[in-house]
Amino acid sequence: MQYEGDIYRPPSEAHSLIVQATVGCSHNRCTFCSMYKAKQFRVRPTEDILADLTEASILYPGAERIFLADGDALILPTAEMLTVLSHIRTCFPACRRISAYASPRSIMLKTAEELTCLCAAGLDMVYLGLESGNDEVLRLVHKGVSAQEIISAGQRVKCAGIRLSVTAISGLGGKALWHGHAVDTGKAFTALKPDYIGLLTLMLEKGTPLFSDAAAGRFAVLSPDEAALETLVMLEHMDCEGSIFRSNHASNYISLRGTLNKDRSAMMEQLHSALAGHIDYKKEYLRML
Repeated sequence: MQYEGDIYRPPSEAHSLIVQATVGCSHNRCTFCSMYKAKQFRVRPTEDILADLTEASILYPGAERIFLADGDALILPTAEMLTVLSHIRTCFPACRRISAYASPRSIMLKTAEELTCLCAAGLDMVYLGLESGNDEVLRLVHKGVSAQEIISAGQRVKCAGIRLSVTAISGLGGKALWHGHAVDTGKAFTALKPDYIGLLTLMLEKGTPLFSDAAAGRFAVLSPDEAALETLVMLEHMDCEGSIFRSNHASNYISLRGTLNKDRSAMMEQLHSALAGHIDYKKEYLRML
């Protein structure tokens, strides 16, 4: 098995076999992210991916979940991705789920027919970073796409039959844009109606442009109370019947989990209780990742 640099995966892939299909992130310019800065993005040769899978099938023959890393595995040309998916099904007969990170642009590079073929070949779930539904926030963090482009990409994934997991970042708009970030992100989730929603809370990473902006006073980080209020407003604008909602990452000040829309009121009540001082927020040192 060959791994290059630090390997990242979604929290829900904690027990998955991870195989690098790409190295790094195809965009890699977001001001809040430090994950792939030491890597130059490239697509790995198909024969190297297949060799890793063959070796892994000897070491972990009963693997039930496989996650294709790094930050944008869906950018593989469709023919190559189909070859990889076919090899996984051959090598891992017990595999129940194959998933990958995807960028809005890598999704839009695929035709609807190609996405449907990938689903039929075994691609079960795609992880997509929304970050914010507010275009000004997306512009400031150099996401490189608009909210509508992200929404359109996510909707194409769902139309193809592939499950969709979407993440956003509480606090990404700072004190200046928190309300627009909350309202527009809630609306974006409503338009996407993903199978899974993950809401993280911003953590400033040393070496990132956003960390420098905060140190220079150009970006003001939300307090725990402000982050709770922002999440409350976001939920108020979210209509995602059946979406599984999780805001219980290490970064979050308060842990929320439920299924929308039926558990929305209960989660909002938790936030009201926290704002009233009846629930303690997670200590800052416990948010260290």
